[in-house]
Amino acid sequence: MSTSAPLDFPRAAGLLRQANDVTLLAHVRPDADALGSALALGRALYLRGATVRVSFAEPAEVPESLRGLDADNLVVPAAEVPPSAGLLVCLDTPSPARLGSLAGRVDATRAAGGEVLVVDHHASNLRYGSVHLVDDTAEATAVLVLALLDEMGVALDEPIARCLYAGLVTDTGGFRRARPSTHHAAARLLEAGVDPDRLAREIIDDHPFAWLPMLSAVLATARLEPEAAQGFGLVHAVVTADVAATVRLEEVEGVVDVIRSTREAEVAVVLKEQAPGEWSVSFRAIGKIDVSQAARSLGGGGHRLAAGCTIHGTAEEGLALVRRALAEAPLLS
Repeated sequence: MSTSAPLDFPRAAGLLRQANDVTLLAHVRPDADALGSALALGRALYLRGATVRVSFAEPAEVPESLRGLDADNLVVPAAEVPPSAGLLVCLDTPSPARLGSLAGRVDATRAAGGEVLVVDHHASNLRYGSVHLVDDTAEATAVLVLALLDEMGVALDEPIARCLYAGLVTDTGGFRRARPSTHHAAARLLEAGVDPDRLAREIIDDHPFAWLPMLSAVLATARLEPEAAQGFGLVHAVVTADVAATVRLEEVEGVVDVIRSTREAEVAVVLKEQAPGEWSVSFRAIGKIDVSQAARSLGGGGHRLAAGCTIHGTAEEGLALVRRALAEAPLLS
């Protein structure tokens, strides 16, 4: 793990052991790592008798593909999150801005004398809490949560293991980017009872038929720019609001994983319309360009090979910003 800052697992575990009321937050539009990490830690605390709530600012409901992770019905609407908490845990969230409308809970909790524990693996993390478990070499936040549960002496049961496995399998690209230690961690989760085939189908491979025409419409917008991204190649596509309206959030978020398979492009980018003139942008890279820095220059952030931001204007104006950011992004050694 990263040595840029010490990871104080004992202190974090001590906070969690002492807490009897805990709010755990994931970033907006949570993925399996964010929500799975929050629910795994939340279940461990719930089983120890704490009052636990898990939430995120948007969308209004848990994405359908992730609903099977909430075995204890711990997720509450954002409106039911208290203004402050004795202990607030932010998971897989590099900055308060990624908490959306719940961002103010961070400062409010600290102002009220509470603790803010940040557990994350993004290189762009701003260290905005009072206690941090931030390691940008961890493949998933779930890796850090598993280590934290071990520090707390929590025995893995199937629901906890299922949540953590969901984070691992998605953030490692089906374990393509996993180190030996992460495969060992996955083995522990399987031994706890996880059915990997069933889980992967629920969160990755299960799509409604509407996904096919949506994907067809989006791929019709795909363009390859071989000279972009410092000559390493850029492939991009656009998901307009009317096309996105026909499918679930998870189908829209998964588009980038389709176009990133383009052989001639180092970087894949998808613009997803959130509102008129507002676009959520997903970056993916193979290994030559640090897209986290490109996203950060546009007000976002993320991992070196997977990042995102929000931009405004037309789709073409957004793509112009993306091209410029990629032209100036640092290369990876």
